[in-house]
Amino acid sequence: MRDSGDRPGLPPDSPEDATDPATHALLASLVDEWAAAIVANDAERIAAFMADEWVIVSESGITDRDTFLAYVTSGDLTHSAMQAITPPRIRVHGDTAVVTARITITAHYGGDRFDADEWTTDVFVRRNGHWRCVLSHITPAASPEGP
Repeated sequence: MRDSGDRPGLPPDSPEDATDPATHALLASLVDEWAAAIVANDAERIAAFMADEWVIVSESGITDRDTFLAYVTSGDLTHSAMQAITPPRIRVHGDTAVVTARITITAHYGGDRFDADEWTTDVFVRRNGHWRCVLSHITPAASPEGP
């Protein structure tokens, strides 16, 4: 339970206003900057958005921060495109934020190209005034059903 003194007008156990313009804009900007770092294949810039305990969960399991960054550093994993096709859904709960969006990517892993259409969820925590991602989860988007 948080102290309502930091958010006038909200009872102590209310979720923070998900439409707070400044926080929403900051988190949306971070997500855009992180995507730019990924497309630049710049491991140092990518790492700046991640908490030390960051992991990504995908259909292949859980990959930790150091392993992911090693793939980028070695060139085994590269991205040439990452485009949000939905606006991010951003919800802030105190010092935790959940950002969900549908994205398309073009990447290469081990020399093989792959294109993906995915729903992504990133969980950020605010520590010492800075937002860092602690968890990313990707789920393939369902193909449109044909007749």
